[in-house]
Amino acid sequence: MTIAQSISAPGALPEGFRPKQRLGFNTRVSFNNSDGPARGLREGVELYQAAEALGYHSGWAYQRHFDNYLSSPLPFFAAVGQHTSRITLGSAVIPMRYQDPILLAEAAGTTDLLIGGRLELAIATGATAAFDAVFGTVNTDARSEAKRRQARFLAAISGEVLHRIDGPGHSATEGSELRVTPHSPTLRNRIRQGAASVGSAIQAAELGIGLISGTVQHDQEPGENFSAYQARIIAAYRSAWRAKWGTEPPSVAVAASILPGTTVELRDTYAAYDLERRTQGIAASRPKGALEPTARTNQPEGSQICPVYHGTPDQVVQAVLTDPGLAAADELVLFLPPAFNLEQNRRLLADLAQTVAPNFGWTPSL
Repeated sequence: MTIAQSISAPGALPEGFRPKQRLGFNTRVSFNNSDGPARGLREGVELYQAAEALGYHSGWAYQRHFDNYLSSPLPFFAAVGQHTSRITLGSAVIPMRYQDPILLAEAAGTTDLLIGGRLELAIATGATAAFDAVFGTVNTDARSEAKRRQARFLAAISGEVLHRIDGPGHSATEGSELRVTPHSPTLRNRIRQGAASVGSAIQAAELGIGLISGTVQHDQEPGENFSAYQARIIAAYRSAWRAKWGTEPPSVAVAASILPGTTVELRDTYAAYDLERRTQGIAASRPKGALEPTARTNQPEGSQICPVYHGTPDQVVQAVLTDPGLAAADELVLFLPPAFNLEQNRRLLADLAQTVAPNFGWTPSL
């Protein structure tokens, strides 16, 4: 009997391992210079269709400006929504530093209504300021500005009054209340914070929004590995939520690099990707024509990235079951290597859904 077979029976999950209520994936919707962006975008839609057919609950797309990746997720999700019916569509993540919060709220409400209330937005308030020369500088630091815009965005999608007409010269009468339209009344409940630290997770809980823990972390204790810190991030979020709201927190998602190799060739491919990611960090697996990093790795100083779990399906199952961060999560989100093509990604999604995920208490959405 294999490991996968031996642990798939009901009630056989290890103590402390939460059954995975949902299974998702995270893609960068990349394209290369040879085939062009239109093909990459169309293949991105096809990937969501394939995932839905396999029973995945969620599909997430990464936003990246000025590169061979998806830069504007919301129109993409509006398109995907016309070709799917069940799978939720999420951004992971949108950095708030470079978003106009009101325009984002308008676009998000419009998109959510078009796709039947399936939008999930993960937003970030990190300190990145890489594109100030393009988007413009601010009078405060990048993180403070991102938090200000986040608060404004949350108010806008909540339907709050943003302004009252206070004099002549406007297109409405004095005293009129301005709110974002069209308004999707349930969208506020589907906002998450992309957390790379305990502080960010606590902030999400205090704001009353969901949590997705990503593949890069910072502010860990000396010697604390990725998995242990991820478990601590999730625990801090749940504790802060209960203290603030007096209820049980919403489900927590984690993005993870889980690559079950069902053939020798696939295992070799995934091992090569693991080596690349361990040596190049977040600069690994770039599509042809993507911007070259300024150094061997453009991983932020003091940060760490998630491990890549690869090998046979049995080996991958065992690795996930013994990972404290993944054990603590309610939802697993498969991080797809950015340079993989459509067929590689389809195969990976199928292998994860069919050989690995059922061992974690997951039931397909069909």
